Order: sequence, then C-alpha cells, then structure tokens
Amino acid sequence: MNTISHIKEMALPIGSLDAYIQQAYGVATLTEEEERALTLKFYETGDLEAARQLVMAHLRFVVRIANGYLGYGLPLSDLIQEGNIGLMKAVKRFNPHMGVRLVSFAIHWIKAEMHEFIIRNWRVVKIATTKAQRKLFFNLRHAKKEIGVSFTQEEVAALAEELQVSHKDVREMEVRMYAHDMAFDAQDEDEDEGGSVAPAYYLEDMRFSPSQEIEHSDDEDHNRNNLYNALEDLDPRSRDIVAARWLVDKKATLEDLAERYQISAERVRQIEKVALAKLKNHIVALA
Repeated sequence: MNTISHIKEMALPIGSLDAYIQQAYGVATLTEEEERALTLKFYETGDLEAARQLVMAHLRFVVRIANGYLGYGLPLSDLIQEGNIGLMKAVKRFNPHMGVRLVSFAIHWIKAEMHEFIIRNWRVVKIATTKAQRKLFFNLRHAKKEIGVSFTQEEVAALAEELQVSHKDVREMEVRMYAHDMAFDAQDEDEDEGGSVAPAYYLEDMRFSPSQEIEHSDDEDHNRNNLYNALEDLDPRSRDIVAARWLVDKKATLEDLAERYQISAERVRQIEKVALAKLKNHIVALA
C-alpha cells in the first residue's frame, strides 16, 4: 500500500461532519520544533506514524480553506475530503531542508485538489480541461454575476483581451454557463415550505477567487521551483545561511551563524551577500 493510501484510511471524514470538524480542531497544532522532527523522520525514514501526526495536526487548515468554496453547491464534506488528499500529497512531497513550514507548502496542494474537484463535478466545467479554460470559466462566472445574463460585444472583447483568449471561446463558454445556470437556478415548487433553495442563492464568498488562485499557484510553482533549483547550486554552508536568514519564521542573526560556523559575523554577511547575488542571477536566468 502506498503512503497516501495508507494515511488516507486514517484521516478522511468519518461519521457526522460536525463531529469530524470538532475533532479536527481538537487536534493540537505542532510547534516548529515538533513539526521539524516529524517531517525529518518521515523524509528520512518514511515513518508512517510521523506522516499521520503531520496530517492530523493540519486537518483544521483544510476545513478552513474548504469553507471558502461552499457557493458551488458541493458538499462541504467532499471538499474537505479532497483537501485532505492534497494535504497528504504535500506531506509526502515536503522537503524539511528547504526551511519553510509545512502549512505554507501544503496550501497550494490543498487548494489544487479542491479546484480539481469543482472542475470534475460542475457539468459546465467538464469542457475546461486546461488551466487557461479553467481561468476562463471562473472569470466568466464571476463576471456574469456582476454584469447580467448576456455579455455585450464590448464586454466579450474586454474579457477576451484580459484573459488572452478568442471572442469565440468567451461566447462558447457563456452559452454553456447560461444553459447550466437555468437549471442551477430552478426552484422546486412542489417542495414544502415554499420550495427548496437553489444553490445559486448561496453564492461563494468572493474573497476567494479560484481563477486568481490558479494564476497565483502557477506563479508560485514557477518561482518556488526556480528558488529550489538556485538553492541547490549553492554550497551547503551558503545554502544553510540563506535559509536561516530568509526562509524560516524565526530568522537567525549574523552572530548566531558566526558562532555556528566559528567565523566572524562580517564573514557571514559576506557569504550571505554573495549567495543572494548568485540566487538572483540564477532566478533571473530561469525567468
């Protein structure tokens, strides 16, 4: 059984959703030292108990993120489950030597799995198979709520230019969205108490924009990969100094590092300056 499948059995919602959320928030968060010890143990030995503890301690973050996507008419429990899968993938891929906290790394994976779930389960979005098409869908859905049922030619032109797609792509997606929304907004008059409430009446919190999340995650992936590649080109001491000075929550002082390496604080500053210049040149070259 692979790592994710094994942890999945221990971390997905069981029983009532309220009870699960209560239990998720009841798990104590890890201190930076505890987290580092567990991530190192899993990274170096593949210890599944360490991975389980890391997943359990971060379940509350998945619940918090999932609440931002409620307006798509999808069950919160399903969103949480997909987010948990993203969390497990993050735990499996996390490198503790990069000097960042697990939650910062995991947020991208959690949101990515939730976005994929929304894409798979919205009828209209099944045509959106590329990131560009997904951005078009989420942007049009947001714009449609603000503008109305049908876009004018000027609005189509503006959206096409902004999203770097053709006018035909905008119109085609609009037609598909409109056909979906007619059914999505329908109200069942046969239901008691004046009919059931359609999902369109509880729209998502627009502080969370999936189209922007996708765009930002692309940029973050690109920048993170460039940074990791650049760090790998540094010698171990320079890499450690840069990580300790810039990539952790509690940053080390020049004096701390001088004592660690038995050199002067000025020498540490010089090494840091040279290393940062190398990183900058490397990243600019890859941009």
